[in-house]
Amino acid sequence: MKFIKKIIIFVIIVVILAIAYFVKIGYDYYKEVLNEKSFDDRIAEIRNSEKFVKYGDLADNYINAVVAVEDHRFFKHGAIDPISIARAIHINFSNKELIEGGSTITQQVAKNVFFTQEETLKRKSAELLASIELEQKCSKEEIFELYVNTSYFGSGYYGIKSASNGYYKKEPKDLNLDESSMLAGVPNAPSVYAPTKNPDLARERQKHVLRKMVEYGYITQEESNSCQ
Repeated sequence: MKFIKKIIIFVIIVVILAIAYFVKIGYDYYKEVLNEKSFDDRIAEIRNSEKFVKYGDLADNYINAVVAVEDHRFFKHGAIDPISIARAIHINFSNKELIEGGSTITQQVAKNVFFTQEETLKRKSAELLASIELEQKCSKEEIFELYVNTSYFGSGYYGIKSASNGYYKKEPKDLNLDESSMLAGVPNAPSVYAPTKNPDLARERQKHVLRKMVEYGYITQEESNSCQ
């Protein structure tokens, strides 16, 4: 019994040290990034762009499509969503391949605004710290704005305004359900799902977005069918 207790204590100590190391390398990297350009300056630079689109100028269908497919609990959780992470782990483990990620929209904003796309331990740690600061300093609507204005939509279009103008010759507020659900699916893999590059794959991705919108009650099955 004493041996088992020692093993448990040892494991707990190892876990605590691992977490401390994870936080330390993330903190150092995040501090380094902010020394290059502050948090406020990075956010201001995005918002001051002439192509920046405010939350109130986005079509409701587009907002719902993005939330449904990217982070359906976005307005309910903080920087991370333990439920989504647990679900992603279960799905990926069950299928023995990486099918679903657990990143929140806030985490994706942190990656787009502060870091490169490199997948390293220190970047993931720093991304979490940046996500926490985003949730503290910005409203959910402001975080959503940052997400859609910094996402890449393929074909050289950065941000929802460029994508909406480029693909559909429309302003973001005028996108219909078909267009909204198509664009909501592109940032997941722009080189694959850009409508002008792979129309068939883009349409398959759109069907996935529409299924999620139906699943979470944003649209009816009949409305979904009208887009296919």
